Amino acid sequence: MDRFFASLETSINHFTEYTGKLSSWLVLLLVLLTCYDVMMRYLFQHGSVGLQELEWHLFALIFLLSSGYTLKHDAHVRVDILYRSNRLNDKHRAWIDALGIVLFLIPFCLLILISSWPFAYNSYLYQEGSPDPGGLPYRFILKAAMLFGFLLLMLQGLAELIRNIRTIRSHQEQK
Repeated sequence: MDRFFASLETSINHFTEYTGKLSSWLVLLLVLLTCYDVMMRYLFQHGSVGLQELEWHLFALIFLLSSGYTLKHDAHVRVDILYRSNRLNDKHRAWIDALGIVLFLIPFCLLILISSWPFAYNSYLYQEGSPDPGGLPYRFILKAAMLFGFLLLMLQGLAELIRNIRTIRSHQEQK
């Protein structure tokens, strides 16, 4: 059973690394598109609603795809008053992280997944697009990305939970 969980953790971590690297390329694309948009608007007085919408769609994708990657690399915002102090060892930190994942992260992700499913599904059924003239069609893709992003975050939370349980168990076996 330990081998299964170790394999699951490794698989999730690899997939999270892949999506994190993909989102870093999307950042480059966003920068290039924004520079192009600014240049076209201010130098040539030619703006594009579709291009501006694509910029915020890319920003949303970057945020959603990189949330699991950020969790994996322990880069989310946290209050480190006690967590990073010398009073807590790795076992205590693992307990704090495991409880945070079980009590907050996974329920929050499930809440978002459950509540956003009809939102994305209805958008797909009605083939929702931009209400603005010249805007992008297929807004349901972005709404479905919200489901995918929170699923990635929840999966990475599961991988972190497995790692924390392994840390807790290894400290108990050392005693």
